[in-house]
Amino acid sequence: MFRIGCHLSASKGFLAMGKAAVSVGANTFQFFTRNPRGGSAKAIDEDDVAAFLQFAAEHDIAQIVAHAPYTLNACAADPNIRRFATETMADDLRRMEYVPGNYYNFHPGSHVKQGVEVGTDLIVEMLNRILRPEQRTTVLLETMAGKGSEVGRTFEELRAIIDRVELNDHLGVCLDTCHIFDGGYDIVHHLDDVLADFDRVIGLDRLRAIHLNDSLNTLGSHKDRHAKIGEGNIGLEALTRVINHPALRSLPFNLETPNELDGYAAEIKLLKSLRTDD
Repeated sequence: MFRIGCHLSASKGFLAMGKAAVSVGANTFQFFTRNPRGGSAKAIDEDDVAAFLQFAAEHDIAQIVAHAPYTLNACAADPNIRRFATETMADDLRRMEYVPGNYYNFHPGSHVKQGVEVGTDLIVEMLNRILRPEQRTTVLLETMAGKGSEVGRTFEELRAIIDRVELNDHLGVCLDTCHIFDGGYDIVHHLDDVLADFDRVIGLDRLRAIHLNDSLNTLGSHKDRHAKIGEGNIGLEALTRVINHPALRSLPFNLETPNELDGYAAEIKLLKSLRTDD
């Protein structure tokens, strides 16, 4: 089944997100766990969660993705920022246990001139402190475009984190098409080679979700600016190959394109029409 969704506002709770997803033709979705610029999270409403779980079962909504706030930086030079990252992720993972079996995605962070090695050390330290054997949420490291001092700009950098996390059976990867294209991976002309490289370095069994975005920038620009589907430098033809690739087609795809709900509905309808054998 084609799992396709988009990024939704969590301000009105899980049930409202489920209904918004269905209204645009989606059967999965992504949401920020709290304000994307940080701050406290809205209290969990257990009645809302129960209503959502019933609605999700009735409408075949599965494998939703929670996204950490952008301000979560596990490898910041400032210890207060690192403390916020640790406390926020730990809280988010506790909250995700209300909807078990789903994903929690985060940007590994920016080392802020400390170097990739130090940044990796700090990310690993946080994950080893937070992850629990009994948790039912898989934490996803997102592939990054490599702007500034971002960690995760290559598959090797993500692998270096995974290898040193003690409970790495709770870790996966979310591949962002805009990010890896901007990072220098040519998914337009060499998608098979890129995925073979991913498999060699990380393993396709770790790939759990896709952020499906076009890019306003050129290959290797390291700038990370999303474009609407078919309106960027990746293009509709290449993104059609992504959603139909045998190694990817069973994964959940979420749009993070610059759209409101009507725009997402149009893109989801378009992508469904380009999906083969469903």
